[in-house]
Amino acid sequence: MDQPKLFSIGQVAQLFHTSASSLRHYEQLGLLTPERIDPDTGYRYYSVRQFEVLNTIRYLRALDMPLSEIAGFLQDREVGLIEEKLRQQKQILAHKVRELKRIERKIDNRLAQLRDAQESVFDTVSLHQLPPCRIVWVKTALRIQDFFDMEAPIRELERSPSEAVIFLGKVGVGISREKLCAGQFEEYDSVFLVLDEEDQFDGPTLRLPETLCVRLRFCGVHSQAQRHYHTLMDAIRAQDLEPTGFSREITMIDYGLTSDPQKFVTEICIPVRPKQSGDA
Repeated sequence: MDQPKLFSIGQVAQLFHTSASSLRHYEQLGLLTPERIDPDTGYRYYSVRQFEVLNTIRYLRALDMPLSEIAGFLQDREVGLIEEKLRQQKQILAHKVRELKRIERKIDNRLAQLRDAQESVFDTVSLHQLPPCRIVWVKTALRIQDFFDMEAPIRELERSPSEAVIFLGKVGVGISREKLCAGQFEEYDSVFLVLDEEDQFDGPTLRLPETLCVRLRFCGVHSQAQRHYHTLMDAIRAQDLEPTGFSREITMIDYGLTSDPQKFVTEICIPVRPKQSGDA
């Protein structure tokens, strides 16, 4: 009886546009056993009987099926089993597509924020309607002298499992309404993380309603914000307004995004309302 024609591992790799290391890996996992291994040289040789198995492996890998799942099918090949595995793989891929779409929206949000930051008009107070948002909020006394003073409070925000803080430009600090009204701007009362609707966060969150605010942007970072609070509060009083909550101060562009201080952008928003009759 004629011996089957044998192909070296290099020839098989070339025929199937794969690598010899992949074929060895398949062998180690028990997916693809060579027809013959030379006992003296250790060279691997394959016959056309292995080609069908290799075709199946490559097809299922093209569908992003894990090798462990492929191994299970190869050990018990049956039409019903492959149908089940393909349905499972379709569900896995649908979940991946949803996740990629979610991440794409997060990236779009960040790109829009960066464009907005780079078009900023500095040192000008203006009125804006802040949209509703969801935040993670931690009450903490904080003085900021440099960038590194923010690190410890940011770690507080990470106590709950979260992916949100991997995106820069979303962590902020706040001064309470009481301190704003008293002109005490030396120390912050809170640190918070602004969540996109797409963000997944397992811990408690606070939903802030849509609100009117006064806003000022400046070229700099948190440690340079104090004088701008004076400007904002003067403008609030001049327009017969009053703060309704804590300030929202966010560095939209800072050391995390550029090493050029001339491109830093920090935004301060203070929620306000018309002064109520009878207020001092």
